[in-house]
Amino acid sequence: MSKRIVIPSLIGALAIGGIAVGMASAAPAKPTVENGSARYTAGSLTFTAKVTDNSGVRGLKVLAWPKSSDLKPTAEEMAHVESATCKKSTAETSVCTYTLKVTQKEAADLPKGTWYVSALATAKDGDKTFVPEAAVFSVTR
Repeated sequence: MSKRIVIPSLIGALAIGGIAVGMASAAPAKPTVENGSARYTAGSLTFTAKVTDNSGVRGLKVLAWPKSSDLKPTAEEMAHVESATCKKSTAETSVCTYTLKVTQKEAADLPKGTWYVSALATAKDGDKTFVPEAAVFSVTR
């Protein structure tokens, strides 16, 4: 092959590759839910997570459920559960906390064993991320 054909071809390939990389990095990212942790004590459940999205965080829906129930909530079902309180820490990140008060009677009736916390994060641009097992905790006596 002559140098006159190879060099323009390489330049064209590099230009197309650069455009593709630019388009990939410009694609909107879905929200992330990180560092999810749950703490259960007789009297309350607290779930905390860091939620990040390039457009900002609109909110976080939270559902705690016992492993023994085989519930397996879906993202669609999460739209109808309670919301965490989110406090903005940067333009893109919020720390979201969900607290559920549990009476002594309710605590006595809770299934013992492993529980999961599912979370649905919603960004200001409308993107959503569903995390079926954002945290794990145990209910014991």
